[in-house]
Amino acid sequence: MEYLLHLAKDKKLKKLIDGHQPLTVERRKDILFYLIASIMSQQLSTKVADSIKQKFLTLYDGKIPMPEEVLATPSLTLRSIGLSNAKVSYVQNVARFAIEKGLDPDVLHEMDNEAVIAYLTEIKGVGRWTVEMLLMFALGREDVFAIDDWGIQNAMLHIYKLDRTDKKAFREALLSISQKWSPYRTYACMHLWRWKDNSPLVNAAAKKKAAPKKKTAAPGKAAPKKKAGPNKKAAPIKKVAPEKKAAPKKKVAAKKKSPAAKTPAKQRSIGRRKG
Repeated sequence: MEYLLHLAKDKKLKKLIDGHQPLTVERRKDILFYLIASIMSQQLSTKVADSIKQKFLTLYDGKIPMPEEVLATPSLTLRSIGLSNAKVSYVQNVARFAIEKGLDPDVLHEMDNEAVIAYLTEIKGVGRWTVEMLLMFALGREDVFAIDDWGIQNAMLHIYKLDRTDKKAFREALLSISQKWSPYRTYACMHLWRWKDNSPLVNAAAKKKAAPKKKTAAPGKAAPKKKAGPNKKAAPIKKVAPEKKAAPKKKVAAKKKSPAAKTPAKQRSIGRRKG
């Protein structure tokens, strides 16, 4: 595919692409359900999100509902499938927007990316990132860069050895790198997501191997904590237990002063009161 040849110009990105099947983006017509599903999936695991989406469709006999049907659904019913009060409100906002202003895919296809973002972010509960995902996976746009996506940021952080200490400089670096991928930034993002999803085991192994060599800042910080160990182990020295066993000396004193067995007993009782 043409996008592969273009992205392969980036040597670091080429390593992620080589050996993998080409990716594709498609257009969808169910914009209403896509936005609703995106809202329902926010901050949830894929498994939980899929379960809620299925329960949502079950409310409408397994079919994608019309916006009027969504608005006619009681809030308590939407809450019962696992949605928070906020998400129920956002879902209703999307349905209301579809009725009042429209979510016609043909109209959206005529808009450029920024125009679609400006139009749909009028909906309370729909942010820029949500619309960027819609541009990629519902409108089939090939040149979208989701700069605020945490997965994209983390992947680029590792692959391009970036530093996110200065947030402004970090964003500028992300944009500068992504400009080289245009007009196929969507595919670059998809490959970065795929690398991130498949890389944890590889990264973990690399970190374990690198750990003995990279005894710099992190081990340095850990070192003081480890030094505290010996100090704590000084506790055996502080064990006054052996010194407390000076009790036998008291017994010796008692034996010196005790002509009878009763005297030690009295001395012991007096000793306790003084203590």
